[in-house]
Amino acid sequence: MVILSVNINKIALIRNSREGNNPDLVSYARNCIELGAQGITVHPRPDQRHIRADDIVPLAQLCSEFPNIEFNIEGNPNAESLGSYPGFLELVRIAKPHQVTLVPDSDDQLTSDHGFDLSGDNTALEQQIAFCKALGCRVSLFMDADIEQLQRVPSTGADRVEFYTGPFADAWNESEQAGKDSFALYAHCAEFAHSLGLGINAGHDLNLENMRLFKSLPELSEVSIGHALTIESLEQGLATTLQRYRALLADA
Repeated sequence: MVILSVNINKIALIRNSREGNNPDLVSYARNCIELGAQGITVHPRPDQRHIRADDIVPLAQLCSEFPNIEFNIEGNPNAESLGSYPGFLELVRIAKPHQVTLVPDSDDQLTSDHGFDLSGDNTALEQQIAFCKALGCRVSLFMDADIEQLQRVPSTGADRVEFYTGPFADAWNESEQAGKDSFALYAHCAEFAHSLGLGINAGHDLNLENMRLFKSLPELSEVSIGHALTIESLEQGLATTLQRYRALLADA
């Protein structure tokens, strides 16, 4: 079975568009869990345009109330303190999430759109991964479907990779054949990563339609879905949307 972790960034973005705390992130995350989500994902950025630093501890505490519910914090390990944002690694130290997903996004990016380039000196990244693992966190690296890059991951000390699936989603939208061709590349890369001893996660632009194919990715352990799930919930309701995802992933 593939774990569904719900990314609640978009819900935080809606909250931040008005004064106050509506929708309440903790209540929304609790609802997701009670409706069948097996994890909650957040991606706090220094500008705090969606998830804020003060959201992290309450969400971590919520997830700790439920057995086998994972709290996953995504972000750039190089993100430093800015105002009330204490820096990404400091948030990790405070919350000690079950999983840390390191992403090479810059402060001005609209969304994550590429994986790590490990072809250079990875000393700093290795130290950041060691820091997270010393806190008891599993560490996943956001990576492209690229064999040359994937073969460098084990030396960093990371436990898993999270495939950036934007290119697959684009190919799926282009045509059925293009989607199948793109999936074949991801499947090959997943098998290769697994042969290196790495766990496999995936996320970005996955939805109820393209997950019908992507759920069969070899050795897939977890998907993180937020943007599409939020839109689908507006159309179908949260309970129905989560039920459909769980049904899709139950036999994956």
